[in-house]
Amino acid sequence: MIKFAFYGRVSTEDQQDPESSRSWQITRSRALIESRDGVIVTEFFDVDKSRSVPWQRRPMATALLAELRNPKRDFEAVVIGEPHRAFYGNQYGLTIPLFDHYGIALWVPEVGGPIDPNNEAHDLVMSVFGGMSKGERNRVKIRVRSAMAAQAQVEGRFLGGRPPYGYLIIDVGPHPNPAKAADGKRLHALAPDPQTADVVRRIFAEYLAGRGIKAISEGLTADDIPSPSAYDPQRNKHRCGIAWSWSAVGAILANPRYTGRQVWNRQPKSEVLIDVNDVGLGHRTKQTWNVPGEWVWSDHRAQEPLIDDETFKQAQGLRRAKDSTDERSPRRTPRPYALRGIVRCGLCQRKMQGSWNHDRPHYRCTFLSEYAAKNKVSHPPAVYVREDQDQLLPQLDAWLHELFSPGALPQTVRELEAALPDEPRPDEAAQREIAECNARLKQHRAALEAGADPVLVTSWMNETQARRAIAEARLRKPAGRRRMARDEITSLVTALGDVMRVLRDADPADKAEVYSRLGLTLTYHPGGKRVIAEVQPNSGVYIRKCPRADTNLNYTISIALTTEFTLATGGAR
Repeated sequence: MIKFAFYGRVSTEDQQDPESSRSWQITRSRALIESRDGVIVTEFFDVDKSRSVPWQRRPMATALLAELRNPKRDFEAVVIGEPHRAFYGNQYGLTIPLFDHYGIALWVPEVGGPIDPNNEAHDLVMSVFGGMSKGERNRVKIRVRSAMAAQAQVEGRFLGGRPPYGYLIIDVGPHPNPAKAADGKRLHALAPDPQTADVVRRIFAEYLAGRGIKAISEGLTADDIPSPSAYDPQRNKHRCGIAWSWSAVGAILANPRYTGRQVWNRQPKSEVLIDVNDVGLGHRTKQTWNVPGEWVWSDHRAQEPLIDDETFKQAQGLRRAKDSTDERSPRRTPRPYALRGIVRCGLCQRKMQGSWNHDRPHYRCTFLSEYAAKNKVSHPPAVYVREDQDQLLPQLDAWLHELFSPGALPQTVRELEAALPDEPRPDEAAQREIAECNARLKQHRAALEAGADPVLVTSWMNETQARRAIAEARLRKPAGRRRMARDEITSLVTALGDVMRVLRDADPADKAEVYSRLGLTLTYHPGGKRVIAEVQPNSGVYIRKCPRADTNLNYTISIALTTEFTLATGGAR
């Protein structure tokens, strides 16, 4: 008997039923291997991951690749029911060498069994499927974008998303697509919000009267008018909502939808390479501002305007005249910040920005330069801290090295073991449901053999199998993390100790990557020049590319280790 691991993928949970997709993919896989005395002993199934995402960035595919390296794995081959969903573009060519290296056969229905990496015909077939998968995705993208452009321009249809400040979303009837209408979907449109529409008119009026963006923000805050994030916190959970920001007023002045027209394609999504030196990492989706000439405007007014066209044109002309510098697109800084994105201000809890001063990396928070919050929060104009010498980085690395050093190993293991969650209890209701469904299926088969109506019995069996599939999904879904054994914790801490020793002299870019994967957070309190450090490794910590193989991590842990240290300099001004 051949023991198999099954791999499958479903793209989006909203558009497809993950359990139904898994069922037909695993059914197709079993049809291939059962005739060869094969059985599936473990499953790896990615949900809500696009096919364009490489295997190394899919959680379950990453787990499968990691298991290939495990000499004690409980399978000897891998079966994929649908290559279109598993491989995209050149992903097959980047993945099959790993299967070949570890001696794991890859089975797919399209070749009728295991793939022979040395067979040119097999290689050609799989490459064709990868190209077909990429072509199918590209065709869908083109159709969707073309349809959305036509709906925005010709129909003036509201295409979803957050309503602009000053508007609210209203129901305008059933969906024009009969199938979607039967499914309960409705069309929506924008309508003036009685509580905020006048605020938008006030902003435009004050701006054309000569007041600057900062003065307008200060006035709105002083009059206790809630900012967009404070007025609608459910849609703006990432904003503080304390006061009006300069950028919020600027965004309102730049939004053409206040003229009553629907405008689409202002900030489209595009795919850019994650690393130009390693195209195998794939692309990341990024939103970028489009030039006004490529915006799609509705041919007629789609909602009640808050301002007229002339007011909007005057505001745009005034903004261009006041802008003395040429607008440039945002770019990623070439400066090496080892603590990029993980230092937070203890006063406002916002991430501190990297700042390069006197040829040294610093981190700063300039909260009051972005928000009209002088009367709302006690915050200095600037909070800053230096990374090098006697500042953050040396003390941080010393703590991490001490935490995972051989001498501290027993104590660290005891702390981790004491803080681990209890073992998850199995879903007994799901187990009973599966047993009941199995019994019913036997009854249905007996009824079919006894001469019952095949159509009726088939409908019964389909309904029972669906119930069993749902219960199996509940049983597979972990109720909590598995409690790690002491030897597993010891191996983890020992490996992390090796990583920390390498990090002391590592490149800042490598440090930033490993710190991020470790779940490191630094909170800086300028009053006492204190830094609170917390390490909480992400679930399934994985670093694919690093110049040193000994900094590649693949561990799971779910608790935090914290410390506090004081800096010699830094503070507020």
